Amino acid sequence: MKPKITKAVFPVAGLGTRFLPATKSIPKEMLPLVDRPLVQYAVDEAREAGIESFLFVSARGKSAMADYFDKHPTLEDRLKADGKQKLLEKLQASNIENGSTAYLRQGEPLGLGHAVGIARNFVDDDEFFAVLLPDDVVAAKPGCLKQMVEAWEETRANIVGTMEVPLENVGSYGILDVEQDHGRLVKASGLVEKPSPEVTPSRNAVIGRYLLSPNVMKRLMETRPGVAGEIQLTDAINAEAAAGNGVYGYRFEGDRFDCGSMSGFLQATISFGLERPELRDDLENFLRTTIGNIDAAKKVKA
Repeated sequence: MKPKITKAVFPVAGLGTRFLPATKSIPKEMLPLVDRPLVQYAVDEAREAGIESFLFVSARGKSAMADYFDKHPTLEDRLKADGKQKLLEKLQASNIENGSTAYLRQGEPLGLGHAVGIARNFVDDDEFFAVLLPDDVVAAKPGCLKQMVEAWEETRANIVGTMEVPLENVGSYGILDVEQDHGRLVKASGLVEKPSPEVTPSRNAVIGRYLLSPNVMKRLMETRPGVAGEIQLTDAINAEAAAGNGVYGYRFEGDRFDCGSMSGFLQATISFGLERPELRDDLENFLRTTIGNIDAAKKVKA
């Protein structure tokens, strides 16, 4: 039997300060994108890719996520009694089977590498695993992670999701140092964290999707704090590349939204809303009217 990737880690311990005051009481990952919380988009993408076990590295005050993915028998019974089958199906789609989820707390905000390293007992010594950052929502068919898993089945190596960004934006991302370009798949000699445009090795930015070797987990245990006193996942991946173990970037097909930012979240809301047949006409009419009013106001000012 060929090996599979069946486990995924979801680092969800961030405070979501960009969305205060809403995130004072609601975890950022639970903010609704149309009618599903951000974290469910990542979970659904993982399920599509064959993930069977889900570990959420969380923090104090985020128990709402565990409640959300649990069954709600009272509500299900009410929907059944009222004959609301479509709503019942949508509700049940948010459930994760008992025994498939685990929750760990990241006691201190010591970086993405630290959050992933907490999952060391979740991952076996001989299995690759996925990491998904729910802030990055990717609209794609098939999903971004499924595309990456298909590439992994050919390479059996570390793979990170990547997209090309404008040169002036490279300082906001980890950037691949491309060694070989094979179209969708690029082999990297390493990653550079937030380089300046003058010294960036490429414009291939890493987004929040990773397929990682168990060696990465071991390296995280040895990685010392780096930038901002945090343990960087990038450092462990670079150690893999330096050791001659394959590190690849996969240029996924689809649209990525940075829902960790207010503007990205609003853009995703509009885009996903327009994909919904029952919302499309009203939303399109609203957008046309609003844009028309903006254009008219600009002409008056001019």
